[in-house]
Amino acid sequence: MKKTTFNTITKNIFLGILVILITSSFTSCAKKIAFQTSTIVPAARGDVKIAKDNNKNYLVEIKVENLAEVGRLESSKNAYVVWMETEDSMVKNIGQIKSDSNFLSSKLKATFETVTPLKPTKIFITAEKDSEIQYPDSKVILSTRSF
Repeated sequence: MKKTTFNTITKNIFLGILVILITSSFTSCAKKIAFQTSTIVPAARGDVKIAKDNNKNYLVEIKVENLAEVGRLESSKNAYVVWMETEDSMVKNIGQIKSDSNFLSSKLKATFETVTPLKPTKIFITAEKDSEIQYPDSKVILSTRSF
């Protein structure tokens, strides 16, 4: 009876370790980088996850919380724009984080996902008058360190 209990416990421990190793191997390919504290919106927090997919593109996932509505900033803007700096020091507009009253103001949370063939080295967010802008025009709201 004791031998059966010991074998069951040993099997459960081994199975638990195996599950942890398999799970960590899937997530170890992705880099997770936290945004630095913002001087413009100090309560805003978030992180960026970068992973390479099977096509050798980069999947960029951003999660942000406590990000004030863009219209409530000191100098009223229309959109939060996400920028990517590449290995060539090129800065590229990769999209907009929506901040409409139904989505962002109730929970103060936002997510963003995109795929790019260029390797990102830094991600930052600005508040702009136009989301289609090609170069950042205003102050940086959130930024990662270079990675």
